[in-house]
Amino acid sequence: MRFHNPFADLSRFELWLWLVSMAVILVASLLAPETNYFNMFVSLLGVTSLIFISKGYVLGQVLTVFFALLYGVVSFFCRYYGEMITFMGMTGPVAVCSIVSWLRHPYAGTREVQVSRLSSRQAWLLAGAAVLVTLGFYFILGALGTANLFVSTVSVTASFVASSLAFLRSPYYALAYSANDLILVVLWGLAVLESLAYIPMLACFSVFFFNDLYGFYNWRRMQKRQRG
Repeated sequence: MRFHNPFADLSRFELWLWLVSMAVILVASLLAPETNYFNMFVSLLGVTSLIFISKGYVLGQVLTVFFALLYGVVSFFCRYYGEMITFMGMTGPVAVCSIVSWLRHPYAGTREVQVSRLSSRQAWLLAGAAVLVTLGFYFILGALGTANLFVSTVSVTASFVASSLAFLRSPYYALAYSANDLILVVLWGLAVLESLAYIPMLACFSVFFFNDLYGFYNWRRMQKRQRG
């Protein structure tokens, strides 16, 4: 089978968005008092996964699986148990399910996933599940002594909604992730106040926000194009 370079499919804007995002993370990591190369690698992996998810490529979900596992490790050492449980126990597994779903629903034989419209039934079920997840995790994380409990709980909810929408192939996954990015900017901003070693994670989710906004724009454009 002939190897296909996925970066060759990126538009000029997408390539620049990826390169600038990578540069921001690299600079933030190298300017930190003590460069944490593991945190830097995790951040670079995460932003690379986003650029391909924004194109509707399964590769983005594959990279998300690895990002979720490694980000869980970073969260564990910062006592952000909500983030650890969310990414290792939910985002990662849902990304695996999304790989299957996206592979089963390609658009017209291309590498691009077929965008789906969220039904009212799916929306109500998702809303109900999000309420249960919020209530359940608030008490679970509280019992674990999670740092910044309220912000961590809200992040769990946003991640759950975003992951579910990505699995359902809805463009609104990106808006949910954008909201979660802002929450995580606050969460890691609080961590930076305690240790400058977490500056790369703060930079990571700052650039994630702009990547996810582009993802919503591009998925809406994909949706219109696919429906002709």
